[in-house]
Amino acid sequence: MQYSKAPQRKKFDWVLTAIIALALFLYGWQCWKAGNANSFYTSAIKSMTMSFKNFFFASFDPAGYITVDKPPVALWFMAISAKIFGLHGWSIVLPSILFSTGSVFLIYKLVTPHFGRNAGRMAALIMTLTPIVVANARTNNMDATLMFFLLLALWFLDKAVQTSKTRWLLISFGLVGIGFNIKMLQAFMILPAMYFFYWIAGHESWKQKIIKTLLATLSLAVFTLALPITIDSIPASQRPYIGGSQHNSELELAFGYNGTQRLTGQSGGGGGAMPSGGKHKQPKGIPSGVKKKLSGEKMKAPKMGGAGKKGGGGGAFNIGTAGPFRLFQKELGPQISWLLPMAIIGLMFSLFAYKDRRRRWYELSEQQKNLLMWAGWLVPVYGFFSIAGFFHPYYMIMLAPPIAVMAGVGVTKLISGIRKSGIMSISGLTLVVGVILTGILQLWYAYEYYPRWTGILFGLIILLAVALVVLRNHQKLIRYGSIAAIIGIMVIPTWWSLTPTIAAESAGIPSAGPDLLSNKQGATGMGGGDMGNQLNTKLLNYLEKNQDGAKYLFATSSSQSAAPYIIKTGKPVMAMGGFQGSDPAITLKELKQLVKSGQLKYFYGGGMMGGQGSSSSENSKIISWVKKNGKKVASSEYLDKTSKNNQPGQVSQTRKSRSTNKSKASGQMPNRPNKSSKQGPGFKGKGKPGKNLKQNPNPKQKATGKQTSNSKPKQGMKQPQGPMGGGNQETLYDLSGIYK
Repeated sequence: MQYSKAPQRKKFDWVLTAIIALALFLYGWQCWKAGNANSFYTSAIKSMTMSFKNFFFASFDPAGYITVDKPPVALWFMAISAKIFGLHGWSIVLPSILFSTGSVFLIYKLVTPHFGRNAGRMAALIMTLTPIVVANARTNNMDATLMFFLLLALWFLDKAVQTSKTRWLLISFGLVGIGFNIKMLQAFMILPAMYFFYWIAGHESWKQKIIKTLLATLSLAVFTLALPITIDSIPASQRPYIGGSQHNSELELAFGYNGTQRLTGQSGGGGGAMPSGGKHKQPKGIPSGVKKKLSGEKMKAPKMGGAGKKGGGGGAFNIGTAGPFRLFQKELGPQISWLLPMAIIGLMFSLFAYKDRRRRWYELSEQQKNLLMWAGWLVPVYGFFSIAGFFHPYYMIMLAPPIAVMAGVGVTKLISGIRKSGIMSISGLTLVVGVILTGILQLWYAYEYYPRWTGILFGLIILLAVALVVLRNHQKLIRYGSIAAIIGIMVIPTWWSLTPTIAAESAGIPSAGPDLLSNKQGATGMGGGDMGNQLNTKLLNYLEKNQDGAKYLFATSSSQSAAPYIIKTGKPVMAMGGFQGSDPAITLKELKQLVKSGQLKYFYGGGMMGGQGSSSSENSKIISWVKKNGKKVASSEYLDKTSKNNQPGQVSQTRKSRSTNKSKASGQMPNRPNKSSKQGPGFKGKGKPGKNLKQNPNPKQKATGKQTSNSKPKQGMKQPQGPMGGGNQETLYDLSGIYK
């Protein structure tokens, strides 16, 4: 493969350095306010620093009772960071910051050799300024880590094609296998592109390609299966239960819960995802319309958490309506699709422009082969998210690299064509069409936030397009005008990308958008719907005072209630049913034995306590047994009805939630409900401890808290419940006297 012959005048690229510095700023500024970020994973990180067994399995709790519902590899990096620097908000998100910055650098290294330095810079800049990339880089979810490993796999694949060395090919596919152990089948989305690229770009004979493809697939299989098979082969009594699975299996977790159920929208074991980054089973008895919303089927999902009521983002569940244009809808588009029209137009133009006229019509140039590789990444991923029944909006980071490369290469080639042939050339007209279509899409996203400004920008776009045609004979003006047009379509996505940084957002469900600024949730991550940051100090004091040598501080139905206590104390708390209380991790007989032996004294839950509607009948039996035989502790012992809820479980300082909700004279968005009133079930506000804030069922309801005539819940629907399935009441059961 021949590299671009563009002269390399200097080894050190100052523009790239500036882009990397920008990335570090966007991803890392105010990371010291990250708080617990995704407390589900932060609890695991805390536990993983306490023993190697917990570290290896990614145990959610210090006792090694149950794991999180993802593989351990990404959490290994975070646990190492926490072990070195201590458990702080910034230390748990530091690996994501570094991996995201590394992804920007890899984009540059993948593009520059084939398309020139300017294209590499442009692609790296677009990657840096993609809103969902910024949001993911600032939290302790796995997606930023996965993205780095996938891009590194492509870099080694490119190296393998250039040198025809088998070892680079094996490393490339092996890295995808490691990616599987970061976020399972999501890593395999780029495999079609990798196989396709190797076959069209490799310089070996077809027989050699068959052999090397088989070897690469073997490498993929070894690195994919080594860890889960090892985990599954260890006796269940010697390891934690695999959270999210129904049969205590890492492979089942991969291909069921984190696999086919994402495509179909079904929920088993954990089912759909809840706003703290994990998943839940849809409870029985929910009206069919709500089930359709939760699964994303035909109807729009309810907007819970996330950064956007409207154009700002889709929230934890809101993934729009399935179909070929889902990624352009307002639920997902503002996180990823700002430059998607330009990327598609740039791809089509570049495939034409990089055609080698000296070759036969079916022979591809090296640049065309590389472009097809990125298209091979984009198309399957785009197709999956267009039809999938369930996923979170922040998964859109999977589309960021191909969009960045296709847009970067396309824009650079278009401007180069204009310099040579003028604005009335194919290059010029294509650029004008691309800018207009991209600009209109962006203004549609931004209108509900900034109606006056979007009107002005729309006028400027039309004016600029007309000016480029009228001044077509002034080459210098055309050149500067073309650059100005590209800068123009970068303005709004850049602003969206700045919002997580300005708001110090490190949410469990990361997103970007102006809502983060009008409803600053600070380090708690609550703006993204993280529900695991609530800690009742009086309850904690009571439990620690009366633990009396018990192994577990207390048991509860789900990890969301357990996480802040683990983070705060480092003591074992049993999340009986995993993330959402539906994992059959323990039997009633086993729980009775723990109580009888004195290892477990207390059970804490609210309302139904997650047992009802669970897929595990055993969990329901346990809940019934606890309620029948346990002694209720007087609420005055653990609920402080005179003071506000405390949140000392966070690992760093947090800020109070505040809402600006200003009436903007410029015609900007009307007042919205304070985000703290719609952060998903189980979020406790500043009222009495143990009381959940009422959600606003009417999206048009004003921030005053008054309900309109349309805000009444539909008949048959229950009021929002806490993460354990309960309503307002939280109950502490003393189990120590059952066998006395």
